Amino acid sequence: MNGSPRACSWYSAKADKLNFDQYLQPTEIIDSHHPDIQSYARTMTKHTQNRSLDLAVAIYYAVRDDIRYDPYYPFFLPEHYQASQVLQSRRGYCVCKASLLCALGRCLGIPSRVGFATVRNHLATRELLDFLGSDLFVYHGYTEFFLNDKWVKSTPAFNKELCHRHHVDPLEFNGHEDSVFQAYNLEEKRFMEYVDDHGVYADIPVKTILTAWEKAYGRERVQDWIHLFETNGHSRRDFGTETVVSP
Repeated sequence: MNGSPRACSWYSAKADKLNFDQYLQPTEIIDSHHPDIQSYARTMTKHTQNRSLDLAVAIYYAVRDDIRYDPYYPFFLPEHYQASQVLQSRRGYCVCKASLLCALGRCLGIPSRVGFATVRNHLATRELLDFLGSDLFVYHGYTEFFLNDKWVKSTPAFNKELCHRHHVDPLEFNGHEDSVFQAYNLEEKRFMEYVDDHGVYADIPVKTILTAWEKAYGRERVQDWIHLFETNGHSRRDFGTETVVSP
């Protein structure tokens, strides 16, 4: 792809044959052509073999641990999910992190897309559950890479420090198998339950996410969240210090 910091020799013929163009091209949100994205991709893979699988694994761990998970990150405008903006802020919730990982994959020549599911979070914080009014995380986001002739899921949402605080192993990713949330934590308590699959996209469907949130959480609640960000510019909540609760 034009401007790619590293070229992956396998993808040019195979991806063209399978018509994966939309999963290799930048968008306004998944801005894989942005200089900061390309620079970060080079830095995070400089000691990595120039194979798609190894590159995907390297950028997965970079996004998982270098970008802090923040469920109170702004969510209602396309720029809130723009990969270069997420990289600059060094924080974001799961869809923001999936967008960044997708952009990094594309700029490295790996067909990449975003997927969505609704999950039930059995181990959250009291403050977040009160904020949402639910234990459902609607349109949870993850990234899929096309590696070794198949799509593989990767879930970079929770950084390792946050996982340790919630007594769950950080999600690993080897490029061969799907990396999805565990059903139980290290104490054998329920952790995450996949409730619904919303499919995969070449770009972040911001309006679709907002519509689904209004249906799940209530339009008034979602509008209150938007008003909060429009008034203050950011949330004053700190997820990392909140009270962990479990069933």
